[in-house]
Amino acid sequence: MTLPKTPLKIRIAKAIADRGYCSRRAAETLILEGKVFVNNTKLLTPAFLVSPEDKIRIEGKELFVRKKPRLWCFYKPKGLLTSHKDPQGRPTVFSFLKEKFPKMPRVISVGRLDLNSEGLLILTTSGALAHYMELPKTKWIRTYRVRVFGPLDDTILKSIKKGVLENGILYKPHNIQLEKPLKKEKVSQNNWVEISLVTGKNREVRKLFEHFNLQVNRLIRLSYGPFVLENLKPGACKEIYFENLEEHFPKELLDA
Repeated sequence: MTLPKTPLKIRIAKAIADRGYCSRRAAETLILEGKVFVNNTKLLTPAFLVSPEDKIRIEGKELFVRKKPRLWCFYKPKGLLTSHKDPQGRPTVFSFLKEKFPKMPRVISVGRLDLNSEGLLILTTSGALAHYMELPKTKWIRTYRVRVFGPLDDTILKSIKKGVLENGILYKPHNIQLEKPLKKEKVSQNNWVEISLVTGKNREVRKLFEHFNLQVNRLIRLSYGPFVLENLKPGACKEIYFENLEEHFPKELLDA
């Protein structure tokens, strides 16, 4: 017979801090002032242990256990807007998720993929995590597999790698390379290119190629920082569990 697990107990000051009310030191002061109640009993000492099931109340306010943030890798199919609503009534990522994964909590996306782009889209329940992943200072690399139509040659590839100035904005990839060598006998053709960015400006990949009159007819995001599309199929979603996030984020974000 398997015995039920006993809830882990921690000191009351830590529990108050974990629930986001104040620091441990401030919590100890509140306890000594007689302002903290556990299960409707006033505490007289900080040397008290509580479990997640215990009800903690401070000056009439009940403190709830904060849920750990959650994160998913989602293969956004082409034809979905990365938006909660669209005035034109077009299908969105979030309406798709609600229909296909009805038990998924409310999530926000990390950045966007435009209507005609597909591939890896990070979803999370935490606004703080999303903000952190979008910050330029994280220097997280985004990698894309792009099919390009037009007279692409080595000179253009070198020019793209140096960067393109459009309306005073510099668009410059971290790296760019062809999947296969160019076929010299064909001037206009489709070529698959892998390109990586650090900044992730709006429509940056498309603007880099459009500058040279090249048409992007397929764009797939393969990775975003440490998160990789791997073998996900269009419309599929995979949760990344808490223990796999610790090396990539500041501890305070994961405890939020």
